[in-house]
Amino acid sequence: MFTAALRRFQEKWRSYRHRFVPWVVFNLSKNEKTLRQVTDRTEDKVIQDEQVAQTLLMLFRALLRSRGGLLPGVHTNFLSRLPRDQDQIERDVVFQSLGFCVERRPSSLPFAGTGVFVTRGFVPEGATVAMYPGTVYQPYEPILLQSIRNPFVFRCIDGVLVDGNDKGISRMVFRSCSGRDRMGPYLTSDTSWLTDSPQNPLAVGQYVNNCSNERPANVCYQEYDVPDSFPIELRQYLPNVNYSPCTQRPLRCVVLVSLRDIRAGEELFSNYYTIVR
Repeated sequence: MFTAALRRFQEKWRSYRHRFVPWVVFNLSKNEKTLRQVTDRTEDKVIQDEQVAQTLLMLFRALLRSRGGLLPGVHTNFLSRLPRDQDQIERDVVFQSLGFCVERRPSSLPFAGTGVFVTRGFVPEGATVAMYPGTVYQPYEPILLQSIRNPFVFRCIDGVLVDGNDKGISRMVFRSCSGRDRMGPYLTSDTSWLTDSPQNPLAVGQYVNNCSNERPANVCYQEYDVPDSFPIELRQYLPNVNYSPCTQRPLRCVVLVSLRDIRAGEELFSNYYTIVR
């Protein structure tokens, strides 16, 4: 029994260590290619916010049309009655809109668990490839309980945190906040990323694995603040929600942007550890 428990601990540690800051700092000299080096200036973004918005708007409008353009509150009530191939329909919509599809599959890395792959098409350099879903916490908001044994907490450059865990307390918090922020018939966020069949197929960014010296990053994280002008009928596809209802700042989303051309069959790799200069 002890041997089995030790083996499980070792497997979890191999998967988690690249998110554990003391381990990363101690091994910086061995993992130079795994560092995400940025400055605190907004003009250093890989692509402009307008490009991110254009991609999301184009995709979300196509997804809404694929469901008949029904009000979000209406079609969500009928999700269980949709045909079994609805997932494939939505993947086809993504492919027709963006020219590629991404999906969760077992990682090509030993002990890494789930990864994200380009399964169809071609991703050009500078494209929005995925989104990092989760509850958004401002630097002053409590996240201690949610962060325990949670490898899916993403820290933005300005200290904002995104909890991308789809299980446990994190799952309950997201569902609660999402229901709270509903505006009449309109949902303002997407809870389907908590399931195996997200209605926004890009909402899988939390499962992108860390790069290594042998497998350099082919995507990078970029923070994107959703403007107030973002259409209310399309917010149902945003996989993020603010923890506090009184937050004055725009909703923070984190997208993953391709650093080079990526072809079908390739796994996505990012940089977990960030150095802000």
